[in-house]
Amino acid sequence: MSRILVIDDNDTIREGMALAITKMGHEVAICSNGTDGCAAFAKKPFDLVITDLKMVPIDGHEVVRRVKTLDPLATILVITAYGTVESAVEAMKLGATDFIPKPFSPEGLRVKVQQALSIANLQRDCARLQTHNDLLSKPQRGESALLAIQGNSTPMRALFSGLRKVAPTDTTVFIGGESGTGKELVARAIHQLSPRADKPFVSVHCAALVETLLESELFGHEKGAFTGAIKRKLGRFELADGGTIFLDEIGEISPSIQAKLLRVLQQKEIERVGGESIIPIDVRVVSATNRDLAAAVAQGLFREDLYYRLHIVPLLLPPLRERPGDIALLARHFVEKHAPKLNRKVKALSPALLDCLEAYRWPGNVRELENAIEQALVFCESDTLDLADFPALRGAPTAGTSSSAMSASPSGAEALSLPSEDIPLTEALENLERQLILRAFEKAKGVKAEAARLLGIKPTSIYYKLEKYGLIKPDEKSPVIDEHE
Repeated sequence: MSRILVIDDNDTIREGMALAITKMGHEVAICSNGTDGCAAFAKKPFDLVITDLKMVPIDGHEVVRRVKTLDPLATILVITAYGTVESAVEAMKLGATDFIPKPFSPEGLRVKVQQALSIANLQRDCARLQTHNDLLSKPQRGESALLAIQGNSTPMRALFSGLRKVAPTDTTVFIGGESGTGKELVARAIHQLSPRADKPFVSVHCAALVETLLESELFGHEKGAFTGAIKRKLGRFELADGGTIFLDEIGEISPSIQAKLLRVLQQKEIERVGGESIIPIDVRVVSATNRDLAAAVAQGLFREDLYYRLHIVPLLLPPLRERPGDIALLARHFVEKHAPKLNRKVKALSPALLDCLEAYRWPGNVRELENAIEQALVFCESDTLDLADFPALRGAPTAGTSSSAMSASPSGAEALSLPSEDIPLTEALENLERQLILRAFEKAKGVKAEAARLLGIKPTSIYYKLEKYGLIKPDEKSPVIDEHE
């Protein structure tokens, strides 16, 4: 059933069209003038607008202009009197889809309406495909999720076993684990191993959006649903139809969104924000969080019924400190992944470095390890990564020590070290940035442009950074490190 707006100042014609279209099974709204018709369209969008051309106070041409301004994809059918085809052609230049000349029979009207609705459906399908293309063409990690999950330890073998069993089913999966353990990679692997692999995989970071924006992002909205909603938007559930949707940080959603999500899981249908139509969907849901959802349920912060709907098959990703035997494998994998674009001459990791990597606790898990490898590749000057390329690991806490046992680091460019946990985060990050700037200038031999390139910042930002961290001579306002440009 479609929603159709009929605008005509002739009572008989207007009522006759409404009756004929209603018999087709569509919902019809009628207006006796163009001003009211445009106002009705602005309040709630219609699938098709049928308007007469000769009306006051505004004619059909102005109706076409205003409706197309409100919704460039609007489908409009204009009615023109016999002998005034030129007016209809002018309306089509303004954006009307087709015209129907007077007089016309109910059957002739129904044929034109059906043709116009078919065009409207094609336009919506094209818009949906374009949205799909834009969404799915965003850069991913550059490799298959299956190949990106590295590990041969007992915890990882257990994970792979469960993943292979649940992936071919249509069961809802819950992925637990600390931040940085690779939950989205597991979700992608589940999708790639499922019968839905040729359909969309759509990821939503639930913690990144406020409640109102998250609702629109998940379920879509109709034009005019709220301020700024200038056109209809398809939600992520619609975009994932036939495929998989990954709801990351599901523990952060509000009670209101929890209730709506529960209905989606139970009824397999959604309703756009500001919409009245029920839209059936066929989507597999995979969710993840680093929170203890069972504890959140006990505290009344998360719905128990939703918890059990999401928690049908749980998969737990172990933290990196619980699988030290995988660290060497992961480190080599990240060298192979990043060296071609950061430092092609690096081919290996020294045994001493691997020992330190395996001893470190890695509070940031796999993500922290990958970032450390990337940073070391930038500054390494030989063909083998060594402990000298990872000053942050010298004196860092190991699996058997606490971070408070860290030894003091030397000052200057070699002072890149992990701070004690009792140092405020802002101060720790500033200290790390200062040390990275010093190392970049050392490697760039004092050339600001090269140091900026190594740091990934604009050359104009160098002076600001130097002044911020006291690396400018107070009397001369010149860099402490000499320039060679």
